[in-house]
Amino acid sequence: MAQMQAVTDADFEGEVLKSDKPVLVDFWAEWCGPCRQVSPILEEIYAQHGDKLTVVKMNVDENPVTPAAYRVTGIPTLNVYTNGEVVKQIVGAKPKAALLNELSEFIS
Repeated sequence: MAQMQAVTDADFEGEVLKSDKPVLVDFWAEWCGPCRQVSPILEEIYAQHGDKLTVVKMNVDENPVTPAAYRVTGIPTLNVYTNGEVVKQIVGAKPKAALLNELSEFIS
């Protein structure tokens, strides 16, 4: 299965904002139960749709600058970035079908 890449405050601009395809950023923390529920679902989505949508993870405890800049106040928060802009935000754990539905415009 495809392993999702971790991004940091330092490489966020290059890996996410300057990407030539949509990037879903999973803002998470190790102590967050719902984040652990969503992680394997996101890995499946990335494995199936990684050619159209890049999926990366950002640990909010280790990288406080970027989540603050994008007003991430609850986790898990999933932001989709296209051309350097947030085009969709999904807050909270959701089942795979709901996430696929929310992401359909980026993966179909």
